[in-house]
Amino acid sequence: MRRITGKAKDETLIELQSATDSQTGDGPAVLTAFRINLHSVGLKRMGISLSILQQVSHFRRRLQLKRDENSGNGVPLSERASLPGHSETDKLQPNRDTVFFRDGVRRIDFVLSYVDDKDGEKKQERRREFEANLEKAGLELETEDKSDSKDQRTYFLKIHAPWDVLATYADVLKIKVPFKESDIPHGQDVPLDWLSHPFRLPEHIMRPAVDYFTYPFDKNKTDFFLINDKDTFFPPSTRNRIVFYILARCSYYKEGRKDKDKTGIKRLLSNGTYTAAFPLHDCRYWKRARNAECESERYNLYKHWARFLCFYKEQPLNLIRKYYGEKIGIYFAWLGFYTEMLFFAAVMGLICFTYGVLSYDDNISSQEICNPKIGGSIVMCPLCDKKCPFWKLNSTCLSSWQSHLFDNEGTVFFAIFMGIWVTLFLEFWKRRQARLEYEWDLVDFEEEQQQLQIRPEFEIRCTNKRLNKITQEMEPYLPITSKCARFCFSATTVLFWICLIVACIIGVIAYRLAVYAAFASIIKDPMRKIQLVGRFITPQLATSVTASCINFVIIMILNFFYERVAIWITDMEIPKTHLEYENKLTMKMFLFQFVNYYSSCFYVAFFKGKFVGYPGDYSYMFGKKKSKLRNEECDPGGCLIELTTQLVIVMAGKQLWGNIQEALLPLMRNWWSSRRGRHNPENHNSRWEQDHVLLNFSQLGLFYEYLEMVVQFGFITLFVASFPLAPLLALFNNILEIRVDAWKFTTQFRRPVASKARNIGAWQEILNAVAILSVVTNAFIMAFTSDMIPRMVYLYAYSEGVSMRGYVNNSLSIYNISQIPEDNMPEETDLWFVNSTSTCRYRDYRYPPGHEKEYAHTMQFWHILAAKMAFIIIMEHVVFVVKFFVAWMIPDIPSDVKARIKRERYLIQEYLHNYEVERLKLQLSASFITEPQSEMSSMTDKHEVLSECL
Repeated sequence: MRRITGKAKDETLIELQSATDSQTGDGPAVLTAFRINLHSVGLKRMGISLSILQQVSHFRRRLQLKRDENSGNGVPLSERASLPGHSETDKLQPNRDTVFFRDGVRRIDFVLSYVDDKDGEKKQERRREFEANLEKAGLELETEDKSDSKDQRTYFLKIHAPWDVLATYADVLKIKVPFKESDIPHGQDVPLDWLSHPFRLPEHIMRPAVDYFTYPFDKNKTDFFLINDKDTFFPPSTRNRIVFYILARCSYYKEGRKDKDKTGIKRLLSNGTYTAAFPLHDCRYWKRARNAECESERYNLYKHWARFLCFYKEQPLNLIRKYYGEKIGIYFAWLGFYTEMLFFAAVMGLICFTYGVLSYDDNISSQEICNPKIGGSIVMCPLCDKKCPFWKLNSTCLSSWQSHLFDNEGTVFFAIFMGIWVTLFLEFWKRRQARLEYEWDLVDFEEEQQQLQIRPEFEIRCTNKRLNKITQEMEPYLPITSKCARFCFSATTVLFWICLIVACIIGVIAYRLAVYAAFASIIKDPMRKIQLVGRFITPQLATSVTASCINFVIIMILNFFYERVAIWITDMEIPKTHLEYENKLTMKMFLFQFVNYYSSCFYVAFFKGKFVGYPGDYSYMFGKKKSKLRNEECDPGGCLIELTTQLVIVMAGKQLWGNIQEALLPLMRNWWSSRRGRHNPENHNSRWEQDHVLLNFSQLGLFYEYLEMVVQFGFITLFVASFPLAPLLALFNNILEIRVDAWKFTTQFRRPVASKARNIGAWQEILNAVAILSVVTNAFIMAFTSDMIPRMVYLYAYSEGVSMRGYVNNSLSIYNISQIPEDNMPEETDLWFVNSTSTCRYRDYRYPPGHEKEYAHTMQFWHILAAKMAFIIIMEHVVFVVKFFVAWMIPDIPSDVKARIKRERYLIQEYLHNYEVERLKLQLSASFITEPQSEMSSMTDKHEVLSECL
């Protein structure tokens, strides 16, 4: 029983007596008395309340249960339900779906699993030493025997971190905890706020915790913080982060030995000593936890976030952060913001495409190509040697119409719009990120991470030590000679693999050149042969589609190797911190992916059809003597439609394959286990066994998610001038991507260890680089790949009556067939060609035969080239000026966030000052009572100390 007895005015006696001991008759009753003799003024200033008594009572209850468990005379389950705090826990114990130890009080913060095998003696020794060192570090362990597991062979080691351990490492890691409830409102009323109600989630889901002002935890100032209950003060995500920090640095060698490499749970997992290490989900995702002490946050995330029917709802970012940690939270915040911004780009792209459809009938160039009297009377020169015949211009009628859908006046406007959109996206994301940094206590996190979160691999492999000038502690370091050697080897390896990618692309180009002749020999006259298909498929289209598909297959194969090579060379460099490791790996992987995914698009956009030559003087791949592969030419309608085909196949194929990998494969793997988990009785499925069968979320799990989205970002920005519908495809994909990723996290993966990140890391710089490069690429696409500039020059400088009539004839040069070398002439000549003409046409601006400058470039060619260069310079400067102006106008940190940061820092200083003053007054009051002095000397000493402090 607990009783409070009143004493004199200036004295309080608090006695806590264990009634259980007195009733068992095992000797005299244990009496715990806390006598606090304080001066009345000091007592009032300290603010002692009944919360101290509650903590003492809770401690007594836990101590009693632990003693009963150790003695083997535990309270029976039927009687234990009557003890305080055990009603809900004991109801949950029979079904074993719990996140607590068998005593129902201590929470399971981490679980390790292992299996005894034939070669298990060394592993058993490692486990004994490791678990003994964990107990020395203060962790509490509890083992589930293999006979209690479903497979009858797996042991589960449950780990609990008591308050002292949590407080110690929270101090070491400088984890921010609340010290005062925030008095700043979340936001202001927005006009027409009711329009957003259908997209909102309940308030308790969006803000699962009260907003507090926070300060790094200090173990010596626990009464400074708002600690109502020590068991729930640190949330589960923080608890598992602290425990994993201990596991990653705990050794498993015997005392007296110095095997530095025998350290950390990662090595024990890699050598098979343990099979898995993971924190527990708080409940099943499809059902709320029966235990009232369990948060059921996983259930709420699945219900309000992971289901696809919630695709139109906002994301519960605060709950995601609370459950999974800031690093995963910042990823979903970025992905959601990127998807929101894609909506505006998709709408504008759809408008531009609609303009191309509506102006379909007004395209005079396509009308002339399709006209039997114009396009049907123009004989074109062979597009390859021997196999390719002479052909009529109207055979490309369909491709010219298709090209107009994407190559029109609206495309120029859309290219400029996307250059500005990219800037707005990046600038507004910086503001959103700054707001999240403040709300999630990440403002000063990066410096702490650099100093404290040293990778265990770095500590093990770097035996040299030196003094850290900041922390004034000895720490391992990598000598500059070793660092330079590793860097050079890494750079050489990256360069080698990039050259391998380029070689594969050259192979695909050689395939295009060789296969084009084969398609041309099959589809000689589309109007006469293969009538069902020939009208829709040209040799150019058939070659482009098959080459794009082959290129996509090569990309997928090379990606398999890139991932392993990038991880290997990054491990070889031995980065110091986790942040440095991820940044280095990010740069290598993106460089590989950039060359792998975009190189084929760069070829079609900037090289195909640019180095062809003319009949009688064609250019060949690797030279005419070494190769008979003649460089490709573009359609009379331009190469833009081929770039669109390449972009659609690679981009859509990558997104489709990514969704199959992310959704279907995990679903097929876990379908059977999930089915069994739902239909088996609850008491046969412990919480750790249910989580054990789930997929492991690796340290690089988010890396691949970012990589997928950044590659997509490159597609919709670098080559968007060729395909305005690319943002729309990306929007649909991302709406699905958010829910697929949410579904994976909540249903298919074990709960990842919570980790912090203040931003998206190196991906921010990559996005900035891609944004700048996109302005250049789109300007060059509009100038050299599109047919827009030649049409504009003809319209305003060479046409009669400012009309596009006659443009097709003007853009084709004439060549005398009799002058074509024998090597370039087709093997067979069709009957329609015999005696019909003595000249053929080709796409270029050259003087006709018989002219004094025969086959030299005309003045119109140089006018068009000058117009192209002028367009590039003007477009780039306009877009860059607008980009920099927008970036200058939009501050990176919102003004209200700056005000909140300043107010929080002001309150921290004020509260710390008041706290120290109150503690000093309390110490003076206690010393005044315990060591009475003369009134004058006591007052003099008190004033001197106060004056020195204040």
